[in-house]
Amino acid sequence: MNRRFVAVCGAAVLGLAALAGCVQLEVAYLNATDTIAFEADGGDLLVNGTLNSRSLVAFEQAISENPNVTRLVLLEIPGSVDDEVNLQLGHRVRDLGLDTHLTAESEVHSGGSDLFLAGVQRSMEDGAIIGVHSWAAGNLQGRDLPKTDPEHAAYVSYTKRMLGSDAFYWFTLEAAPVQETHVMTAAEIEKYGLLTQPVVKN
Repeated sequence: MNRRFVAVCGAAVLGLAALAGCVQLEVAYLNATDTIAFEADGGDLLVNGTLNSRSLVAFEQAISENPNVTRLVLLEIPGSVDDEVNLQLGHRVRDLGLDTHLTAESEVHSGGSDLFLAGVQRSMEDGAIIGVHSWAAGNLQGRDLPKTDPEHAAYVSYTKRMLGSDAFYWFTLEAAPVQETHVMTAAEIEKYGLLTQPVVKN
C-alpha cells in the first residue's frame, strides 16, 4: 500500500491518473530495493531512508545484531511506501520499549513521523523537522473518507496506542494533501503530545 510518501515524478504538472501511475511505479521500485538503513552507534540505532516492505525485517536483523540498542535516532526519512509494514515496525519498537529521537538536522515526513511516535520516550533537538500529510491509495486520499470508514482503523489504533489519543491522526489528514507536506509548528507538536521531553536547545 502506498500511503504516506511524498512522491516526486518528473513532470511539473500531471493529470491525476498519470500521477497515480507514476506513484505506483515508484512504489514498486522502492519496495524492491534496500531504501532504509539501520546503523548501530552505541546504544543508538540510526535510521535513514525511505521505509518500505523490507523495513521490519531489516530492523529485526539490526536489533538481533545489536541487542544493547535503546533508542532509534531518525535522520532523514521522507516517508513510507508500505504503511502496513510501517505500522508493524512502530508497534515492534514500542513492544521493545525503545525510545525515539530527532537530531537538529533530522527531517522526518509522513510514515517517518508515524515511526517517531513509537518511542516510549520521544525527544528532539531544536531545528528538527516533522512533516505530515494525508495518506493515499491510488486516487483516494484518507481525508476524503468519512471517519467511520474501516480504512482508518489501523491508523487510529496505532495513534491511540502511541499517544493515548487519535487526535494527531485526524490532524495529519487535514494538514496537507498527499502531494504536499505540512511542517509542524512547535505549538502543534506540543498540542498533539508528540514529545515526552522538552525540546533540546542547541
